[in-house]
Amino acid sequence: MLGAPSAAAGTQRGDPGKIVTRKIALACLTACLLLGPAGGQTRFTYSKGQSVSPAYEGWMPNDDGSFTLYFGYMNTNWQEEFDVPIGAENSIEPGGPDQGQPTHFYPRRNPFLFTIRVPKDFGSKELTWALTTHGRTEKAYASLKTDYQIDKQVISTEVGGDGGSLRDELRYNIPPELEIQGEARRRVKVGETLALVALAGDPDNLPARRDGKPQPRHAGKPVTEEAPKSASARAAGTSASTNAASLVYRPPSSIVPSSGPGLRFSWIVYRGKASAVSFSPEQMKTWTDTRAWANSPWSPPFTIPEPPPDGKWGTQVTFQEPGTYVLRAVASDGSLFTYENVTVTVTP
Repeated sequence: MLGAPSAAAGTQRGDPGKIVTRKIALACLTACLLLGPAGGQTRFTYSKGQSVSPAYEGWMPNDDGSFTLYFGYMNTNWQEEFDVPIGAENSIEPGGPDQGQPTHFYPRRNPFLFTIRVPKDFGSKELTWALTTHGRTEKAYASLKTDYQIDKQVISTEVGGDGGSLRDELRYNIPPELEIQGEARRRVKVGETLALVALAGDPDNLPARRDGKPQPRHAGKPVTEEAPKSASARAAGTSASTNAASLVYRPPSSIVPSSGPGLRFSWIVYRGKASAVSFSPEQMKTWTDTRAWANSPWSPPFTIPEPPPDGKWGTQVTFQEPGTYVLRAVASDGSLFTYENVTVTVTP
C-alpha cells in the first residue's frame, strides 16, 4: 500500500512561492561557496604606486667562525623603479647606515643581492634594514636564528635555479669566477663611452647547460671540454637501483619562477639613476621578470645565450647625467651569483 505524501512533498505541490524562494536561496548559497574562496585568493599586480620591501634571505657559517648574512628585496611594482639614497630612508643599523645595500631598486624580486659579514661573536644580535618608498617604511630583521640558516641548494631553489631542480648535488656547487679588468674606480664625461670588460667562468660546470655545450671554466681562460671531476664521481656512484627508482619517484618541483642552467653575465645599476645609464649590448635582466619575451632567464621562451669562448664579456656604457654611479657585474651559473662593483664618477 502506498504511503501518504510527505509534508515536504505536499508543501512543494501546494505552495509554488516557497519553491521559488528555496531555489533562489539555494542558488545564492552555491554562488557563495563557489565565489567566496576565489575572492579570498584574489591577487592583484601593479605597474606602479606600491612600496619596496627589503628582504633578509638567511645566513651561512664561514670557515673562520664568522657568518654571512644575505639580503635582497621585493618591489611589488612591475614597472616602477626607485632611487633611495643612503640615509634615513635607506639604512642598516646598528653600524650603518651604509652597509653595502643598493640605492637603485629594480622591479619585482631581486634575491640574494648583497651580503654582510658579521663576527663569530654576533650571537643573538640583530641587524635591521629600514627602507622607505612612497612614504611607507618596510623593515627586514637579520639574525642568526636557526630557522634562517641556508645553504647553496636553498639559494638555488629560491631563485628557481637549474630549471627548479632540487637535486642534492647543488649543495656542492661552486659559484662563478668573476674578474673586472681595469680599475675599480673610473671617470668619464656625460655622453662619453666607457668600455667595461668582465672575465667570468664556471669552475665546476655545475649546473651544466641543457644543450651540453662547453663553457668557460675559469675567468679569462678559454672554453674547455673537461668534465667536472666532482660531478663525474658522484654520477659514477649512482646505483642502477637509484636510477630505476627515479623513473617512478619524482621529487617535488620548485614553486618559484625557474631559469635554465648555464653561465651568464650582466651589468646592473646598483647605485645611481638607472634611467640615465645605457648599456650596449642590452643586458639580460637579473630580476625575476616572468613576462613572455622579457629578456630575462625567468621569462618564457628564453634560452641562455652561449658565453664568449674566451669568457670575456665586453660592454659599452654611456651616462646622460653627471653623478656618482655604482655598476654591479653579475655572473651566475643559474643557481649561484658572484658580484663585482665598478664606481664611476660622471662629470658634465
